[in-house]
Amino acid sequence: MHDGSGQIMVRGLSKSFGPIHAVQDLSFTVRPGAVTGFIGPNGSGKTTTLRMILGLVAPTAGTATINGLPFHRLPNPAHVVGAVLDAQSFHPGRTARNHLRCYAAAMGVPDAQVDRALELVGLASAGKHKTGVFSLGMRQRLALATALLGDPQVLVLDEPANGLDPEGIAWLRNFLRTFAASGRTVLMSSHFLREIEHTVDQLVIISRGRCVYDGHLDELRAAQRSRALVQAAEPGRLADTLQHAGFGIEYLPDGRLAVNGADSRTVADLALEAGVALYGMQDERIGLEELFFQLTSGQYTGARPPADAQQWAPPGGAGRGFGGNA
Repeated sequence: MHDGSGQIMVRGLSKSFGPIHAVQDLSFTVRPGAVTGFIGPNGSGKTTTLRMILGLVAPTAGTATINGLPFHRLPNPAHVVGAVLDAQSFHPGRTARNHLRCYAAAMGVPDAQVDRALELVGLASAGKHKTGVFSLGMRQRLALATALLGDPQVLVLDEPANGLDPEGIAWLRNFLRTFAASGRTVLMSSHFLREIEHTVDQLVIISRGRCVYDGHLDELRAAQRSRALVQAAEPGRLADTLQHAGFGIEYLPDGRLAVNGADSRTVADLALEAGVALYGMQDERIGLEELFFQLTSGQYTGARPPADAQQWAPPGGAGRGFGGNA
């Protein structure tokens, strides 16, 4: 039943192309009122997932719904969902305004929406120009204008910041946050966490077709860990002492120990109690980008790693899961 919620719900979604498992048992919910980032390395399954949400690819298993319905069952889908999957598909000899008029006619919306959409994306003065002379950033804006023609409740965007200069990225950030603040839904993909870190509220991170994080950006920030890097005379003995004290240990290739969640003073005190000599120590804080890399490469080594490589929640337990979808 069409529930008008503005939610995107993905449940047990999988897609295989022959022997290739592009997406595997993916589940997450995108809610209105927030910008949700859909993040993962290239080839992780992001575009395949978005195409399944939009009814362009049939899933092997599972469901994807918008307002409680599969895309193909939505009444007036252009008025519910605006999507940008490709910013390149414009006739080079057609003006931006005429391009939008064609789409407006197909959607059954008045021409007045064309000028409104151009204004919304900052192309009001470029509407009379042919798209063949547009930069990649301008094509991205025009693609977004096309998605906005039906005044949709939901936006689904695949790498929308591609080709935008810093000013364009700042504009996109402000636009999407304002759109979501009006009670509507935004799902945007990217393979760079840094690129959209200041845009999104929620994050779904996937790797190799599986979900590895689903939660609030602030929760991921809280999961940024400090660690002490230690050169010890007896690393095995020190590791036993630290693990007994509840710290996670990683052996580094250079022979040092990485002690997660500890600072050098704490390690020094425990080493003294254990009678282990230390030759050097260094405090290090793992940033969001490094944490993102560890999550998507399967190298997450925090004190609470995924118990079965399927789920993980940041400190506080508020996250909804680390699983695996790409």
